[in-house]
Amino acid sequence: MNNKLEQIKTAGFILKPEAPEIKPLYEKIKGKFEARGITVLIGSLSANMIDEEGMDFEEMCEKSDFLVSLGGDGTLLSLVRRSYFFHKPVVGINAGTLGFLADITIEDTDNFLDQLLKEEYRIDNRMMIEGCIITKSGTKKPFFALNDVVLTRPVVSKMAKIFASLDGELFNTYRGDGLIISTPTGSTAYNLAAGGPVIYPLTKAFIMTAISAHSLTNQRPLVVPADFTIELSSSDEKIIAVIDGQDNYEMNEGDILKIQGARIGAKLLHRKERNYFSVLREKLSWGDKN
Repeated sequence: MNNKLEQIKTAGFILKPEAPEIKPLYEKIKGKFEARGITVLIGSLSANMIDEEGMDFEEMCEKSDFLVSLGGDGTLLSLVRRSYFFHKPVVGINAGTLGFLADITIEDTDNFLDQLLKEEYRIDNRMMIEGCIITKSGTKKPFFALNDVVLTRPVVSKMAKIFASLDGELFNTYRGDGLIISTPTGSTAYNLAAGGPVIYPLTKAFIMTAISAHSLTNQRPLVVPADFTIELSSSDEKIIAVIDGQDNYEMNEGDILKIQGARIGAKLLHRKERNYFSVLREKLSWGDKN
């Protein structure tokens, strides 16, 4: 697999949604790209938000050498999913708060661009989830996820009951608030908050973590190889599947959620010197002497 960009001439931008106040920052960042001879395109939804001319998202992806998310991790997650079939590298410039994925700071943009043009960067291939909800009537609703898929109860007062199978064999029934199926990239998101393990992001594996499990005896977090097929269903009248914390699907009794590792992963563009464990130390205060 080629881990370098074929050329660095055109960048396609997506901005944090519902944040028109980001316009001055976008114009500043755009100027930095153009000063280095990189043409900037912007998707129509982002452009309309800041009263500028944009282009159709698919056309932007097609014409761009790489894609840029200007926002937080949520903006980057959305961009990765929407652009999946174009397989373009994505870089996140962090105008949000946490920044596990969108790790280029505003202050570091100049340095990043200079390194980019010197080919001092790397492209990480991150595992993605390829999923499909198969309804009782046989219709299919396909989707992709970079972080996780969460099955959760529709109302606070009711416990979820989820049946989980691996490669066609039932292995557990989860009872509680729900179940998280996470990629290694998503292991530092909801999975971590629910007590799941942190997995090195270039690993190929699923992490299955119960949310507020009713019983701890059979609902410990489980890590399984990415070549397994996971099928989830419920006897509940209704259950909600949440994709990367952003897209919601209603599942009814008899519906099946099928999850596999996607054939092609997400390409995330990073500074060459970026160290994952340094990010963990910074974001999670690991090794804090206080």
